[in-house]
Amino acid sequence: MSADLAVTGAVTGGPRWILRLEGAALAIGAAFFFWLGHGSWLLFALLFFTPDLSFLAYLVSPRIGAFAYNLVHTTLAPLVLLGLSSLLVHPLGQSIALIWLAHIGADRALGYGLKYATAFGDTHLGHIGR
Repeated sequence: MSADLAVTGAVTGGPRWILRLEGAALAIGAAFFFWLGHGSWLLFALLFFTPDLSFLAYLVSPRIGAFAYNLVHTTLAPLVLLGLSSLLVHPLGQSIALIWLAHIGADRALGYGLKYATAFGDTHLGHIGR
């Protein structure tokens, strides 16, 4: 284990770039399938930043903020939503899930990782900011 990883708890080096590329692939793939399904780009624009409302939980505490942020910035819930809405043939659910996945992917590509309870800028992809 590198000293950098031991101190920060964040992925560094090549694996960090692979995770960011994975994020870009997720964002592009979700947007592609949204387009393929003839989703409303107005809906896409209106909902794309909705997961970031979880930032408001940081007003309570960094621990609660990190929990709320991580809850809506993991792929688990949108993948379940996508699966269920596809099974039930519910286009709006599919669109919401794909927008949500595109948001998560874009965040990862930009280096916004899952948060640690220590501070907003402490993420699994490294510290955000200076």
